[in-house]
Amino acid sequence: MKITFLGGGSFGTALAKSMTVIGHDVLLYVRDQERVRHINEEHINEKYLKGIQLPENLKATSDLKKALTGREIIVLAVPSNAVRDIAEKIKPHLRGDEIIVSIAKGIDPKTLRPLSETILDIINTDPVILSGPSHAEELALELPTTLVASSHNELAMVRVQEAFSCDTLRVYRNHDLMGVEIGGAVKNIIALAAGISDGIGYGDNAKAALMTRGMAEIIRIGEKMGADTETFYGLTGIGDLIVTCTSMHSRNRRCGMLIGQGHTMDEATKEVGMVVEGIKATQAFFELAKHHHVDMPITDAVHRVLFEGADPKVAVLDLMNRELKRE
Repeated sequence: MKITFLGGGSFGTALAKSMTVIGHDVLLYVRDQERVRHINEEHINEKYLKGIQLPENLKATSDLKKALTGREIIVLAVPSNAVRDIAEKIKPHLRGDEIIVSIAKGIDPKTLRPLSETILDIINTDPVILSGPSHAEELALELPTTLVASSHNELAMVRVQEAFSCDTLRVYRNHDLMGVEIGGAVKNIIALAAGISDGIGYGDNAKAALMTRGMAEIIRIGEKMGADTETFYGLTGIGDLIVTCTSMHSRNRRCGMLIGQGHTMDEATKEVGMVVEGIKATQAFFELAKHHHVDMPITDAVHRVLFEGADPKVAVLDLMNRELKRE
Protein backbone atom coordinates (compact mmCIF):
# COMPACT_ATOMS: atom_id res chain seq x y z
CA MET A 1 0.00 0.00 0.00
CA LYS A 2 0.99 3.65 -0.37
CA ILE A 3 1.54 5.00 3.14
CA THR A 4 2.61 8.48 4.25
CA PHE A 5 3.88 9.30 7.72
CA LEU A 6 3.43 12.94 8.70
CA GLY A 7 6.26 13.59 11.14
CA GLY A 8 9.76 12.22 11.43
CA GLY A 9 9.99 11.52 15.15
CA SER A 10 11.28 8.32 16.69
CA PHE A 11 8.19 6.11 16.59
CA GLY A 12 6.94 7.42 13.25
CA THR A 13 10.33 6.76 11.67
CA ALA A 14 10.61 3.30 13.25
CA LEU A 15 7.14 2.33 12.06
CA ALA A 16 7.85 3.75 8.60
CA LYS A 17 11.00 1.62 8.48
CA SER A 18 9.00 -1.50 9.37
CA MET A 19 6.38 -0.76 6.72
CA THR A 20 9.08 -0.22 4.08
CA VAL A 21 10.82 -3.48 4.96
CA ILE A 22 7.61 -5.50 4.47
CA GLY A 23 7.05 -4.01 1.05
CA HIS A 24 4.83 -0.94 1.33
CA ASP A 25 5.50 2.26 -0.63
CA VAL A 26 6.34 4.61 2.27
CA LEU A 27 6.94 8.35 2.32
CA LEU A 28 7.98 10.44 5.33
CA TYR A 29 6.88 14.08 5.54
CA VAL A 30 9.48 16.06 7.50
CA ARG A 31 9.58 19.87 7.60
CA ASP A 32 13.33 20.08 8.32
CA GLN A 33 15.16 20.08 4.97
CA GLU A 34 18.40 18.87 6.51
CA ARG A 35 16.72 15.82 8.00
CA VAL A 36 15.03 15.15 4.66
CA ARG A 37 18.50 15.11 3.09
CA HIS A 38 19.89 12.80 5.79
CA ILE A 39 17.02 10.33 5.29
CA ASN A 40 17.19 10.38 1.49
CA GLU A 41 20.97 10.44 1.04
CA GLU A 42 22.48 8.93 4.18
CA HIS A 43 19.46 6.82 5.20
CA ILE A 44 19.55 7.89 8.83
CA ASN A 45 17.44 9.92 11.26
CA GLU A 46 20.16 10.40 13.83
CA LYS A 47 18.26 12.92 15.96
CA TYR A 48 15.49 10.47 16.79
CA LEU A 49 16.85 6.99 15.97
CA LYS A 50 20.55 6.97 16.71
CA GLY A 51 22.54 4.20 15.07
CA ILE A 52 19.64 2.88 12.99
CA GLN A 53 20.15 2.42 9.26
CA LEU A 54 17.00 3.12 7.27
CA PRO A 55 16.04 1.33 4.04
CA GLU A 56 17.24 3.07 0.89
CA ASN A 57 13.72 3.03 -0.55
CA LEU A 58 12.26 4.88 2.45
CA LYS A 59 12.01 8.42 1.12
CA ALA A 60 11.33 11.75 2.83
CA THR A 61 9.91 15.04 1.57
CA SER A 62 9.17 18.49 2.96
CA ASP A 63 6.44 19.04 0.34
CA LEU A 64 3.10 18.40 2.09
CA LYS A 65 1.08 18.22 -1.13
CA LYS A 66 3.47 15.64 -2.58
CA ALA A 67 3.35 13.66 0.65
CA LEU A 68 -0.44 13.39 0.45
CA THR A 69 -1.05 12.92 -3.28
CA GLY A 70 -2.22 9.43 -4.23
CA ARG A 71 -1.66 7.90 -0.79
CA GLU A 72 -3.96 5.25 0.73
CA ILE A 73 -3.01 5.51 4.41
CA ILE A 74 -2.01 8.77 6.13
CA VAL A 75 -0.35 8.32 9.53
CA LEU A 76 -0.36 11.33 11.85
CA ALA A 77 3.00 10.76 13.54
CA VAL A 78 3.04 13.93 15.62
CA PRO A 79 2.67 14.63 19.37
CA SER A 80 -0.83 14.95 20.79
CA ASN A 81 -0.68 18.76 21.00
CA ALA A 82 0.10 18.94 17.25
CA VAL A 83 -2.67 16.62 16.00
CA ARG A 84 -5.24 19.42 15.63
CA ASP A 85 -2.79 21.58 13.66
CA ILE A 86 -1.69 18.83 11.26
CA ALA A 87 -5.29 17.72 10.68
CA GLU A 88 -6.24 21.26 9.70
CA LYS A 89 -3.23 21.52 7.37
CA ILE A 90 -3.90 18.32 5.48
CA LYS A 91 -7.68 18.67 5.15
CA PRO A 92 -7.57 20.72 1.89
CA HIS A 93 -5.31 18.13 0.23
CA LEU A 94 -7.34 15.00 1.00
CA ARG A 95 -9.57 13.13 -1.48
CA GLY A 96 -11.75 11.78 1.29
CA ASP A 97 -11.15 8.04 0.88
CA GLU A 98 -7.78 7.86 2.67
CA ILE A 99 -7.47 5.93 5.92
CA ILE A 100 -6.29 8.31 8.64
CA VAL A 101 -4.20 6.78 11.42
CA SER A 102 -2.96 8.49 14.58
CA ILE A 103 -0.14 7.15 16.76
CA ALA A 104 -0.17 9.96 19.35
CA LYS A 105 -0.96 9.01 22.95
CA GLY A 106 -2.73 11.88 24.60
CA ILE A 107 -5.73 14.18 24.80
CA ASP A 108 -6.53 17.29 22.76
CA PRO A 109 -5.26 20.04 25.12
CA LYS A 110 -7.72 22.54 23.66
CA THR A 111 -10.93 20.54 24.19
CA LEU A 112 -9.84 17.82 26.66
CA ARG A 113 -11.44 15.31 24.30
CA PRO A 114 -9.87 12.19 22.72
CA LEU A 115 -7.75 12.86 19.64
CA SER A 116 -9.99 10.63 17.52
CA GLU A 117 -12.83 13.11 18.08
CA THR A 118 -10.61 16.05 17.09
CA ILE A 119 -9.64 14.31 13.86
CA LEU A 120 -13.25 13.39 13.10
CA ASP A 121 -14.40 16.96 13.72
CA ILE A 122 -11.80 18.46 11.38
CA ILE A 123 -11.47 15.89 8.59
CA ASN A 124 -14.91 14.25 8.86
CA THR A 125 -13.31 10.81 8.86
CA ASP A 126 -13.29 8.20 11.62
CA PRO A 127 -9.56 7.65 12.22
CA VAL A 128 -7.78 4.51 13.34
CA ILE A 129 -5.89 4.90 16.62
CA LEU A 130 -2.76 2.74 16.77
CA SER A 131 -1.49 2.23 20.30
CA GLY A 132 0.15 -0.29 22.63
CA PRO A 133 3.40 -1.15 24.44
CA SER A 134 5.92 -0.13 21.81
CA HIS A 135 9.21 1.72 22.07
CA ALA A 136 10.62 3.03 18.80
CA GLU A 137 14.12 1.79 19.59
CA GLU A 138 13.01 -1.84 19.74
CA LEU A 139 10.62 -1.59 16.80
CA ALA A 140 13.43 -0.14 14.68
CA LEU A 141 15.62 -3.14 15.59
CA GLU A 142 12.81 -5.46 14.45
CA LEU A 143 12.29 -6.91 17.92
CA PRO A 144 8.85 -8.51 18.47
CA THR A 145 6.24 -5.83 19.18
CA THR A 146 2.45 -5.74 19.53
CA LEU A 147 0.04 -2.89 18.81
CA VAL A 148 -3.73 -2.38 18.89
CA ALA A 149 -5.78 -0.77 16.13
CA SER A 150 -9.04 0.84 17.23
CA SER A 151 -11.68 2.72 15.26
CA HIS A 152 -15.41 3.21 14.77
CA ASN A 153 -14.70 2.40 11.11
CA GLU A 154 -14.51 -1.42 11.03
CA LEU A 155 -13.18 -1.64 7.48
CA ALA A 156 -10.40 0.88 8.11
CA MET A 157 -9.43 -0.87 11.34
CA VAL A 158 -9.14 -4.24 9.62
CA ARG A 159 -7.16 -2.80 6.70
CA VAL A 160 -4.67 -1.18 9.09
CA GLN A 161 -4.37 -4.41 11.07
CA GLU A 162 -3.61 -6.37 7.91
CA ALA A 163 -1.29 -3.76 6.38
CA PHE A 164 0.83 -3.19 9.48
CA SER A 165 1.18 -6.78 10.71
CA CYS A 166 4.33 -8.74 9.89
CA ASP A 167 6.74 -11.27 11.43
CA THR A 168 7.96 -8.77 14.05
CA LEU A 169 4.83 -6.63 14.50
CA ARG A 170 1.49 -8.15 15.52
CA VAL A 171 -1.57 -5.88 15.45
CA TYR A 172 -4.78 -6.66 17.34
CA ARG A 173 -8.20 -5.00 16.97
CA ASN A 174 -10.24 -3.38 19.73
CA HIS A 175 -13.56 -1.58 19.22
CA ASP A 176 -13.28 0.33 22.52
CA LEU A 177 -11.78 3.50 21.08
CA MET A 178 -12.26 5.52 24.27
CA GLY A 179 -10.54 2.89 26.40
CA VAL A 180 -7.59 2.56 24.01
CA GLU A 181 -7.05 6.33 24.01
CA ILE A 182 -7.50 6.85 27.76
CA GLY A 183 -5.10 4.01 28.60
CA GLY A 184 -2.45 5.36 26.24
CA ALA A 185 -2.68 8.85 27.70
CA VAL A 186 -2.94 8.29 31.46
CA LYS A 187 -0.20 5.66 31.64
CA ASN A 188 2.25 8.46 30.75
CA ILE A 189 1.31 10.29 33.96
CA ILE A 190 1.94 7.16 36.01
CA ALA A 191 5.26 6.66 34.21
CA LEU A 192 6.30 10.17 35.24
CA ALA A 193 5.43 9.26 38.84
CA ALA A 194 7.38 5.99 38.59
CA GLY A 195 10.37 7.88 37.21
CA ILE A 196 10.20 10.46 40.01
CA SER A 197 10.15 7.60 42.51
CA ASP A 198 13.21 6.02 40.85
CA GLY A 199 14.98 9.39 40.77
CA ILE A 200 14.45 9.92 44.48
CA GLY A 201 15.87 6.47 45.12
CA TYR A 202 12.78 4.60 46.24
CA GLY A 203 12.64 0.90 45.44
CA ASP A 204 10.60 -1.70 43.64
CA ASN A 205 7.97 -1.72 46.38
CA ALA A 206 7.13 1.91 45.69
CA LYS A 207 7.06 1.41 41.92
CA ALA A 208 4.79 -1.63 42.21
CA ALA A 209 2.41 0.41 44.34
CA LEU A 210 2.46 3.35 41.90
CA MET A 211 1.77 1.12 38.91
CA THR A 212 -1.03 -0.78 40.64
CA ARG A 213 -2.75 2.26 42.13
CA GLY A 214 -2.08 4.08 38.86
CA MET A 215 -4.05 1.41 37.03
CA ALA A 216 -6.91 2.06 39.46
CA GLU A 217 -6.85 5.72 38.41
CA ILE A 218 -6.82 4.79 34.72
CA ILE A 219 -9.84 2.54 35.23
CA ARG A 220 -11.78 5.10 37.29
CA ILE A 221 -11.43 7.96 34.81
CA GLY A 222 -11.83 5.60 31.86
CA GLU A 223 -15.12 4.15 33.12
CA LYS A 224 -16.41 7.64 33.85
CA MET A 225 -15.64 8.69 30.28
CA GLY A 226 -17.41 5.67 28.81
CA ALA A 227 -14.61 3.13 28.30
CA ASP A 228 -14.88 -0.65 28.70
CA THR A 229 -13.03 -1.78 31.84
CA GLU A 230 -11.73 -4.91 30.09
CA THR A 231 -9.65 -2.77 27.71
CA PHE A 232 -7.44 -1.62 30.58
CA TYR A 233 -6.36 -5.19 31.28
CA GLY A 234 -5.02 -5.50 27.74
CA LEU A 235 -2.11 -4.20 25.69
CA THR A 236 -3.17 -0.55 25.65
CA GLY A 237 -3.80 -0.57 29.39
CA ILE A 238 -1.62 -2.64 31.67
CA GLY A 239 0.69 -3.65 28.81
CA ASP A 240 1.57 -0.08 27.92
CA LEU A 241 1.74 0.87 31.60
CA ILE A 242 4.33 -1.83 32.34
CA VAL A 243 6.66 -0.93 29.49
CA THR A 244 6.42 2.83 30.05
CA CYS A 245 7.04 2.62 33.80
CA THR A 246 9.97 0.22 33.64
CA SER A 247 11.96 0.88 30.48
CA MET A 248 14.86 3.28 30.05
CA HIS A 249 13.52 3.88 26.53
CA SER A 250 10.55 5.65 28.16
CA ARG A 251 10.80 9.44 27.82
CA ASN A 252 8.24 9.88 30.60
CA ARG A 253 10.14 7.70 33.05
CA ARG A 254 13.46 9.37 32.16
CA CYS A 255 11.93 12.80 32.62
CA GLY A 256 10.48 11.76 35.96
CA MET A 257 13.83 10.38 37.11
CA LEU A 258 15.52 13.71 36.40
CA ILE A 259 12.83 15.56 38.33
CA GLY A 260 13.20 13.12 41.22
CA GLN A 261 16.94 13.87 41.19
CA GLY A 262 16.27 17.58 41.65
CA HIS A 263 15.95 18.96 38.11
CA THR A 264 13.12 21.31 37.20
CA MET A 265 10.50 20.20 34.68
CA ASP A 266 12.03 22.45 32.02
CA GLU A 267 15.54 21.13 32.68
CA ALA A 268 14.31 17.54 32.57
CA THR A 269 12.43 17.91 29.28
CA LYS A 270 15.40 19.66 27.70
CA GLU A 271 17.66 16.81 28.77
CA VAL A 272 15.27 14.18 27.35
CA GLY A 273 15.29 16.11 24.08
CA MET A 274 11.91 14.89 22.83
CA VAL A 275 8.25 15.49 23.64
CA VAL A 276 7.23 14.13 27.05
CA GLU A 277 3.53 13.38 26.58
CA GLY A 278 2.93 12.81 30.29
CA ILE A 279 3.32 16.51 31.05
CA LYS A 280 0.42 17.56 28.81
CA ALA A 281 -1.57 14.54 29.98
CA THR A 282 -1.10 15.59 33.62
CA GLN A 283 -2.60 19.00 32.87
CA ALA A 284 -5.50 17.48 30.94
CA PHE A 285 -6.45 14.73 33.39
CA PHE A 286 -6.04 16.98 36.42
CA GLU A 287 -8.88 19.03 34.89
CA LEU A 288 -10.85 15.99 33.67
CA ALA A 289 -10.71 14.39 37.12
CA LYS A 290 -12.25 17.52 38.65
CA HIS A 291 -14.86 17.74 35.91
CA HIS A 292 -15.93 14.11 36.29
CA HIS A 293 -15.51 14.08 40.12
CA VAL A 294 -13.00 11.22 39.94
CA ASP A 295 -10.36 10.63 42.61
CA MET A 296 -6.88 10.57 40.97
CA PRO A 297 -4.39 11.15 43.82
CA ILE A 298 -1.27 10.15 41.86
CA THR A 299 -2.21 12.48 39.04
CA ASP A 300 -2.84 15.24 41.59
CA ALA A 301 0.57 14.62 43.18
CA VAL A 302 2.37 14.73 39.80
CA HIS A 303 0.50 17.96 38.99
CA ARG A 304 1.68 19.54 42.25
CA VAL A 305 5.28 18.58 41.51
CA LEU A 306 5.24 19.74 37.88
CA PHE A 307 3.15 22.89 38.09
CA GLU A 308 2.91 23.96 41.72
CA GLY A 309 6.52 23.60 42.85
CA ALA A 310 5.90 20.78 45.31
CA ASP A 311 8.88 18.80 46.60
CA PRO A 312 8.63 15.25 45.17
CA LYS A 313 9.41 13.69 48.56
CA VAL A 314 6.66 15.72 50.21
CA ALA A 315 4.24 14.68 47.46
CA VAL A 316 5.04 11.01 48.13
CA LEU A 317 4.64 11.56 51.88
CA ASP A 318 1.23 13.10 51.27
CA LEU A 319 0.21 10.04 49.23
CA MET A 320 1.37 7.70 51.99
CA ASN A 321 -0.56 9.62 54.66
CA ARG A 322 -3.91 9.77 52.90
CA GLU A 323 -6.95 8.51 54.78
CA LEU A 324 -6.74 4.74 55.29
CA LYS A 325 -9.32 2.75 53.32
CA ARG A 326 -10.02 -0.56 51.57
CA GLU A 327 -8.17 -1.26 48.33
